[in-house]
Amino acid sequence: MDTHVASESKRSSVVRGLYDRLEDRCLMRDQKGASDVFYELVHANRPLTEIVAEGVRIHAPYTHVPYHERIDDGYPNFVNNDHCLLSARATLNLNRMLPPHLAMLPMAQTIWYIPTGLDIWNQKIDKAPGHYTRHRGNQGEVEAPPAPTVFWPDQEPLAQSGPLKERLNNWMTLVHRGQVIEAYRLFLGLMQNPAERRDVLAEMVFAGLIDVQDRLLHNRSYTTGHKAYRARSTVEIGNALGWDHAHQVVYAGALDIAVGPRWYSTYEVACNYIKMMIEGETLRAVPYGGVSDAERAMLRNSAPVNQQEAVELSNAVLRQGEIESLEVVTKLLKAGKDPRRILDVLQIAVAQLVLQTRDPNAFNMPHHCYEYHNTLAWFWDTFDHPRRLRLLYVAAMFANRVAYNQQGLGEVHPVSPQVPSGAGSLSAEQILDRVDHAIVALHGDEAIGWTQAYCDSGADRDRLVQRIALAACKMGNDPHNQEIAQCMLMDFDTNRQPDRDRLLLAAAYHTAMHRKYGDPQEPSRRFGHAMGLAELH
Repeated sequence: MDTHVASESKRSSVVRGLYDRLEDRCLMRDQKGASDVFYELVHANRPLTEIVAEGVRIHAPYTHVPYHERIDDGYPNFVNNDHCLLSARATLNLNRMLPPHLAMLPMAQTIWYIPTGLDIWNQKIDKAPGHYTRHRGNQGEVEAPPAPTVFWPDQEPLAQSGPLKERLNNWMTLVHRGQVIEAYRLFLGLMQNPAERRDVLAEMVFAGLIDVQDRLLHNRSYTTGHKAYRARSTVEIGNALGWDHAHQVVYAGALDIAVGPRWYSTYEVACNYIKMMIEGETLRAVPYGGVSDAERAMLRNSAPVNQQEAVELSNAVLRQGEIESLEVVTKLLKAGKDPRRILDVLQIAVAQLVLQTRDPNAFNMPHHCYEYHNTLAWFWDTFDHPRRLRLLYVAAMFANRVAYNQQGLGEVHPVSPQVPSGAGSLSAEQILDRVDHAIVALHGDEAIGWTQAYCDSGADRDRLVQRIALAACKMGNDPHNQEIAQCMLMDFDTNRQPDRDRLLLAAAYHTAMHRKYGDPQEPSRRFGHAMGLAELH
């Protein structure tokens, strides 16, 4: 055998052995052991996409649940979606926001979480070890935990003939009915043709975006847009890996779309409201379908939303009711306003909901609502989907319900950023250090104040984005939360409203204030020690 070939074969064997060990440690729910293997992979200069692919391969079979709700002794309980996949998606984006020497920190958080993110269904009833079991107070170490359960085995593709539109409609029907395996097999078949793949992926994300329930206040069992986030993660990770190497990503994400519960009543309101108020029809008890010329015309609107109009929409969403919110959105569309720019205004309104929240346990609805608006903006900018106008109405209704929820919880507190005295005498770098310190110390108001001070200084916003991203990446144990900051920082780059700095304030504040699990800096400190990065110790 050629010496070079033999060397490469040996290297390949060593790398494979590392991933086998990583899988073993994850399945044993060993966070520290899995992290140690990850450090070896980083020292071996393995590419991020390869590590992401292997991480998804390991957790994909074990992060599905039979249903996202369970009735336990007469009490409805929510069973969450896959934070492992969501964290990997955020990792790909945070990786680009950080200094090169810290670029692997987000993946360190993902690897730390994976062992605790398996078999959530059984964790919820204390039959499997992990993140949620510990949250119930079971802190015991498990030397030989039971194997995680595979509730939905992987499948073979099912090919169908006929026009793509017809096949996508058949898939959506199976999703609507909750026929999980049949829908997944048909989706795998739809993905076989590269020429059709983009439209197939757009429909998958659309199916997630229309799945938003119709009430929130005092609910704990809810569909907070998570299927859209999982579908979006599937697309972004698949694009990064290449679809010829992304089957496990599809398995991890696409199958879940049909898992219950499924809520389409809010989306139905959007469909009917457009039919009545944009198309001018009187609704009747007949089947409707398709997209009208009037609806398509609204997608071509291009006028910006001025500040007075933005205030009117924000007031309707945050302080009035659903009817007023729908009416203002319609008024703006009929005035020729670009729906994508209307979404910019909604993003800032939802960021305001985050900033008004004080209780660390009360961010659940505002931050999920924010992620929905970020995901919708990403969807709008990524796919030319013909029914996306309806999702603008869904987003406005979702935001309005979250505002009502926060009012019901007493979590609407005044926001008045207080720039610390003496900030004007500090350099931009010194202010950034104080932003970082305030976030890591979990001092939300100080984080807002120092972030505002940096914005007032006129210094380069990119440096602030990087520092907030880094602070978010220091916070571990459930990296779905650092994903929220990533969404806000991403939107700061695409939002065109003049007050978009509010997204930076919200990113800093939320990172400091959201509910933490255990020691939130443990994963980043361990990574810092392993990589010789004193700034993370």
